[in-house]
Amino acid sequence: MRRLGCFLTLVLALAFSANLAFAKSGDGKLKIKVSPKQAYVFIDGKAMREGSRSFTLSPGKHTVEVVNYGYQSSTQDVDIQAGKSTPLDVKLQTEGGNVSGPFGLVILEGDPRAAVLSNGDTPSYFVGHVDEFNNDFIWHQNLLLPPGTHHLTVTHEGKTVWSGDVNVQANKKTVVYLSTSKTKTVDWKRGDKIKTAPRFKAGIASAQVAVAPVTGSFSASNANINCGQSSTLNWQSTDAVDTNISNIGNVQGSGNQSVSPHATTTYDFTAKGPGGTYSGSSTVNVNTKVDASISANPTDVTYHKIGDKVVQQGSTTLTWQTSNADSITVDGQTVQASGNETVQPTPADTSEVPEGQPARTIDETKNYALHATNVCGGSSDQTAAVHITGTIEPIPQVTLQSIFYPTAYPSERHAQVGLVKSQQDALTTLATGFKKYLEYDPDAKLSIEAYADVRGSVHYNQDLSERRVERVKQFLVDQGISGDKIETAAYGKQRPLPRADVKQLESTNPQTQPKFMAREPYTDWLAYNRRVDIILLPSGKKSTQFYPNAAPDARLIWERPVPALQKVEAASQ
Repeated sequence: MRRLGCFLTLVLALAFSANLAFAKSGDGKLKIKVSPKQAYVFIDGKAMREGSRSFTLSPGKHTVEVVNYGYQSSTQDVDIQAGKSTPLDVKLQTEGGNVSGPFGLVILEGDPRAAVLSNGDTPSYFVGHVDEFNNDFIWHQNLLLPPGTHHLTVTHEGKTVWSGDVNVQANKKTVVYLSTSKTKTVDWKRGDKIKTAPRFKAGIASAQVAVAPVTGSFSASNANINCGQSSTLNWQSTDAVDTNISNIGNVQGSGNQSVSPHATTTYDFTAKGPGGTYSGSSTVNVNTKVDASISANPTDVTYHKIGDKVVQQGSTTLTWQTSNADSITVDGQTVQASGNETVQPTPADTSEVPEGQPARTIDETKNYALHATNVCGGSSDQTAAVHITGTIEPIPQVTLQSIFYPTAYPSERHAQVGLVKSQQDALTTLATGFKKYLEYDPDAKLSIEAYADVRGSVHYNQDLSERRVERVKQFLVDQGISGDKIETAAYGKQRPLPRADVKQLESTNPQTQPKFMAREPYTDWLAYNRRVDIILLPSGKKSTQFYPNAAPDARLIWERPVPALQKVEAASQ
């Protein structure tokens, strides 16, 4: 009894010393309990050991992952405090049904506590630990893998014990000697009898892990699309840990996703798990070609400009069609994929022609450009040509010259006599210019104002000036000017030109005054007042009041006495 007491005292003393040393070290403990009891513990990504036990850890947060093949893994963070023990109870839930063969058997000889990872280097690829796979004699401690090459990683406490490819063959046993990296493959007769096996089975002295192969499928709903269209990728996988699609990234084990590639793209699906890798591929062909056309109707138009006004501008209708394009412009303006638009082509140079300069002839081609592109790099450029002809003219000159009458003409009996030839010529020139001017300003009008000299009564001269203005109007109408374009007014002798104004006019008259006129300024003054002034509306431009000194019939118009009817009629021919 005394010995037993001494022994217990020694044990308690050692325990006290250990706890005291543990407390002084500043570390803490994780006391973990796991179920099933074979479950393996990873701490901060390092393979530690299987089963329920305590781990000494530095203070702070640590990630604890408990795994066992055939069970759902558990990952959680624990906060370790210095000098304290943190309990953790983890119960894993089973997942996955039995695995169908064929199988190959792998036996591992080496560190019994080391974790075994198949085809990956994270805890998710854990299949067991070495002590579960190191005997196939009396007690079966086996790792069953589907046929194929599997990359095994054996790791313990952050160190790789062994890593390499193992060629697993159906109904064959491969022994891996971890210390020497040597392998040996022999027949495994028992394998032919195993048609299916549970994922995890453990007895008192036996253990068996049957790893399921990774299976999958991968397809695209549309193998051929136009730019901007989409195709749906569909995939499924079983017993995969990591699933990835090129050009997309990591994905769930099964699912679907719409894709709209801008070029022909091959999507590679990879599903990886402890039992191997499934690879699938699908190509989505993208038609990047843009089809486009544009036309104009009509292809010939006319452009006519006078001064600052466009008096004629033809139009044409552009019609276009495109396909497989998402950005379309016509003449630089964004438009719909197909459509039509009426446009009025203009020449490159539409500037005004200065007054007195010759007209500018237009004969050129305007191209309307259709530019269609898509986000896939496809493009098409088409043009529609429109031929433009016409002229750009200066503002027409309307020669406004006052009209002069012989004394007392037209008479009441001879209302059509008195507008002599030189004055008819002046009105003809006026009419020609005014008709052209109406193309520039359709609202333009002529205002005609008639006068008489101071001789005779007010009533007589009023009637005389009215006959004069009507005679001029009729002449202009006969020249093709509409009557509603002419306004008239008759002032008789009410508004005679002052003599000083007449003298000023003669001093600036471009036609030299004959000597006989210069000798009789009074007669000259009377002649100046037997006139009709013409005003262009709405500009207000007024006729020049220069006497027609150089006209052949100038003397007839100028003379003070009433000329004989025969002479006036002859001058009017």
